[in-house]
Amino acid sequence: MILPPSFSFSRGATFSEVLVALALTLIGVTGAMGAFQAASRSIMQGTLATRALAMAESRLEAKRSVRWEQLLTDDLDHDGVAEILMHDDGADGDRSAGDGIYSAAWEEAGVLLTWTVAPNRLGSLTDSGFVVLEAHASFETGSGRREVQLATIRANPWFAGSH
Repeated sequence: MILPPSFSFSRGATFSEVLVALALTLIGVTGAMGAFQAASRSIMQGTLATRALAMAESRLEAKRSVRWEQLLTDDLDHDGVAEILMHDDGADGDRSAGDGIYSAAWEEAGVLLTWTVAPNRLGSLTDSGFVVLEAHASFETGSGRREVQLATIRANPWFAGSH
């Protein structure tokens, strides 16, 4: 390779060239850090949304699988002992007293789970032909409060023919 006569290996970068290169590198690193931060926030929101959905689905499935007489009790840690007895008295997680809807609430890992059992008629649960089971899981994100809502209907086995 033949070099032109004016080329010199001893010529280095000027101070202004180094400053421009440093500024461009700093801008690139700052942009990358912002992208990582946004991705981290998005992953956290997705994790909370997935956890909220799983908790709501789990609570509805637990309500669908217990015996009809146990619909108003909840064994949250699956040790065979009910931790929650649902009431319609406006206390201990119940939304409002005397509305005929039994409610309970539980908070875990940043998700507030509220579930209800609403018989189709006022009075004893055994006199109802069916109940509406609802689960609401809410969580806080940087952009506000988010909520997942699920519902299903469960028939009373005494009215449906399977005792």
